[in-house]
Amino acid sequence: MHLEIITPDRKVFEGEVTSAQFPGADGSFEVLNNHAPLIAALKAGDVTLSGGAGGREVIRIEGGVVEVLRNNVIVLAEGAVA
Repeated sequence: MHLEIITPDRKVFEGEVTSAQFPGADGSFEVLNNHAPLIAALKAGDVTLSGGAGGREVIRIEGGVVEVLRNNVIVLAEGAVA
């Protein structure tokens, strides 16, 4: 699935991932390929991305929202540190 993490200042990440774990406002959750449509609030914490080759990346965000729709995931974060 295609994932983008965007802040008001810059695009922090854009690429293909196999899964993404998010710090939801009501608890952590994971998004996989073909996930149901979703919009959720995020709290400050780590977004953990897993790639097809077993690679893993962690990006710390300062809160925001995530939208999941047709294998496209967009995170609008208040701030982020890659």
